[in-house]
Amino acid sequence: MASAEPESLWEEYESAFRAIGVPHVFRLDVGSREEASTPRAMRILEGATGVFFTGGDQLKITSQIGDTPVYSRVQEIFENGGVIAGTSAGASAMSETMLVANNGEASYRIKSALLMAPGLGLAQDMLIDQHFSERGRMARLIGAVSQNPRVLGIGIDEDTAIIVERNRSFQVLGAGAVYVVDGSTVRYSNIGEEDSDRTLSSFGLSVHMLSQGDRFDLVTRTPHAHPAESMEEETEERTGTK
Repeated sequence: MASAEPESLWEEYESAFRAIGVPHVFRLDVGSREEASTPRAMRILEGATGVFFTGGDQLKITSQIGDTPVYSRVQEIFENGGVIAGTSAGASAMSETMLVANNGEASYRIKSALLMAPGLGLAQDMLIDQHFSERGRMARLIGAVSQNPRVLGIGIDEDTAIIVERNRSFQVLGAGAVYVVDGSTVRYSNIGEEDSDRTLSSFGLSVHMLSQGDRFDLVTRTPHAHPAESMEEETEERTGTK
């Protein structure tokens, strides 16, 4: 529902999921809030154990399904141990708060047009950004975390994912890196200064860079090294692939 080209994406992802052994794959294309309340939409989600959101525009996801029967059903699947996943905009929409504008600058200005909006709230106390190193988004993630240090900033590279387990920890999967920006240790920030043309100052941030297999404890906000090989074996067991 986030994409401007839903037909081609459906064909691509249906093939991908069937290739890894998912026996039943159904398309839920919600084009309006009205459609998110229809019996047809609810029938598609009946019995589902996983929901996947494609890329595109994350505001399309939240504005179409927020506070609708579809969203309630997605949340129910999640709370009952199902998998809710997404790529690109679909990943950002998982956040409690999501970034929706400003592709990043070489240095972050206090006046930067950094627009944020409420997300689906499934990834609690996290703000997820994607295409991270490929689009140089570290400055904007630091800017976002500086505005609200309670929220943990998560930057995910392409061909990379995090597997979040009950909002207590996550593990990294894929070829790229995951960056964690923790603002809870900040000693000083000029984010609230009146001179909005100044470059942001922020002292005491904690930044972690994790790769395949590494874990991050979301409760204690600490990273833990983990062999990449064990993650590959674990993934093979989950998907039944070699």
